[in-house]
Amino acid sequence: MKMTETKKKKPKQEKQILVIVESPGKVKTIEKYLGPSYNVKASMGHLIDLPKSRTAIDVDNNFEPEYITVRGRAKILKELQTDAKKSGKVLLACDNDREGEAIAWHLRNAITAKTQQVPIERISFNEITPQAVKEAVLNPRNIDEAKVSAQKARRVLDRLVGYNLSPLLWKKVKNGLSAGRVQSVALRLICEREREVESFIPVEYWTLEADFKSGKTVYTAQLVFWNGGKPELKNENDVKDIIEKIQNKECVVNDVRETDKTIRPKPPFTTSQLQQTSANRLGFTSRKTMQVAQQLYEGVSIGSSRVGLITYMRTDSVRISQTALEDVRVWLGKNYPNELPEKPVEYAVGKNAQDAHEAIRPTYTEYTPESIKEHLSKDQMRLYTIIWERFVSSQMNNAKSRTVSVDIKVVSGGDEGLFRVSGTKLLEKGFYRVLKLLASKEESGNHYPGLKTGDKVKVDKFRSEQHFTQGPARYSDASIVRTLEEKGIGRPSTYASIISVLLDRYYVTRSNKQLVPTVLGKLINDVLVEHFTLYVDADFTASMETKLDDVEENKTSWPEMIREFWKPFKTAVDDVSANIDSYKGALDEATDYICEKCGKPLVKKLGRFGFFLACSGFPECRNTKSIPLARCPKCQGDVVARKTKGRGKEFYGCTNYPDCDFISHFKPINQDCPKCGYFMVEKYDKKNGSHKVCINPECDYLHSADGEE
Repeated sequence: MKMTETKKKKPKQEKQILVIVESPGKVKTIEKYLGPSYNVKASMGHLIDLPKSRTAIDVDNNFEPEYITVRGRAKILKELQTDAKKSGKVLLACDNDREGEAIAWHLRNAITAKTQQVPIERISFNEITPQAVKEAVLNPRNIDEAKVSAQKARRVLDRLVGYNLSPLLWKKVKNGLSAGRVQSVALRLICEREREVESFIPVEYWTLEADFKSGKTVYTAQLVFWNGGKPELKNENDVKDIIEKIQNKECVVNDVRETDKTIRPKPPFTTSQLQQTSANRLGFTSRKTMQVAQQLYEGVSIGSSRVGLITYMRTDSVRISQTALEDVRVWLGKNYPNELPEKPVEYAVGKNAQDAHEAIRPTYTEYTPESIKEHLSKDQMRLYTIIWERFVSSQMNNAKSRTVSVDIKVVSGGDEGLFRVSGTKLLEKGFYRVLKLLASKEESGNHYPGLKTGDKVKVDKFRSEQHFTQGPARYSDASIVRTLEEKGIGRPSTYASIISVLLDRYYVTRSNKQLVPTVLGKLINDVLVEHFTLYVDADFTASMETKLDDVEENKTSWPEMIREFWKPFKTAVDDVSANIDSYKGALDEATDYICEKCGKPLVKKLGRFGFFLACSGFPECRNTKSIPLARCPKCQGDVVARKTKGRGKEFYGCTNYPDCDFISHFKPINQDCPKCGYFMVEKYDKKNGSHKVCINPECDYLHSADGEE
């Protein structure tokens, strides 16, 4: 009898769990943490959104948005739906904020529409570390519908504003323009500051210092009082007058004061503070800061492991988790035991903070900047360093400093002067021990003046310096973010995009890291401020942000919030559309220039990138050229704006090139030097700020009150 072989059944293979994240940068990191049972895919951001071609908001039906699959994203969505069908479960791991919640909501709906068999859960984490990701997987939650409603309300609100104001600008000002709810307020702030800058007239003033000798030691002190009041040194003659009076007179140390100060460490970074500090310390734009922070958050390969180095970078809170506090205190106990406080240091969360996420901090304190330097790019290293230093220092002891101020008195007849010299020294370094990139002047300090009351000193020499009063500084990335935060405009996720949109639309340009409104930006702002004052008002925009927060906190329904806004706004749009005159061509100017192609006059017109010359014979003749900004001092040709090859950096050169090689790296302004007749340019330096000077190197004219016509 022949035995038949029984076939062994293969064990049924368990289906993988599909994890969907937003960014492809996270995929590798999370895959390593979760292993082969999980299939990690990226949605690449929003897959379902409002169409760009129309408003797509049903204002008569509770402002219901009409969502479509984003153009070019149908393939990704279909792949995710197919993967979901094959999976045992779907985990939606989008970012833990309003936008992330909305992406998860749309994905859930899209997958459910194709299959209702697979369970779908929402997970979230604040940092991409093995512990945080695995903990999130074990603790899934429901989608936060209130957060989705807040995102929907913001999207609808921005769409209604943008898609009603923009066509109005096309009709009344120029085709292709656009306006946004929050960006227009930021533009207004920048334009108002520019007006202050332009109207400011620098005033000359001088300072006087003296070197005093005591034995072999020389102390440099500044004149702080003259005849009982602050010295008014308006010009060089005022300085010379004082020097003549006190030269060779006896000088005595009149007073020595010691002041002790306790210096507290700063709290760990919020998004706005990180953007401000990286702008000031590293020279990063807000956009660059967020791009590099995203890389650090998503994960960097450290040897054989891959780890997210910082927590989520969009936050308005300084809160720190208990786990992180324990981690940093253990590290400090090993490395700086004398600077470890008895209890963790607590910081107050701002009154406007949503407090959804922790502060920005390193995920592991033991990953010091120096220890992982070889694994990071230069930009990653610098940004990680300030995040690490700020967090670790925030949990260390206070520093203490002592300042010694010495007043030196000099009497001449009925006149009396007081010179002052100060020195500061750290008595206790405290948290400064870990600061390198973030070290301040207080840490470096300077020498104490070793003088006592009654000591007689001699004047070795005088030194005077000319200055000019500085007007208000133009906004930089750091200062506009600080202002937006203070006024309650925008949220951590929007600061960088607000600036980027203004730059991309060419309403604002960057000059010496300052934000300068263009002619086009000023015109748009004038129209909006005159006819939509309320809607480009900082307080009104901040109140709308508060209402969006109320939606997220389930205090109000989003359609009700939109309804309150929509009716008066639509009335204002209709009224302006019907009643204001067109601005089209308002800035066109006839010129004396003649078109070299057809002989007709050239007209000065405003384009997307500023003014240019166009033939009045358009459309038959389409000749255009750059506007001459000044007369060339070498050959009397025209100086126009040019761009270098490659990076496209702007400079100003003569149209007679290559016969004339004149160039200027500073933009000519519409003003001739009253002293020599050459053209003036605007320069910027830390000492004088933005100021106007003559292009002639042999002319010393500096724009001042005396130079004004």
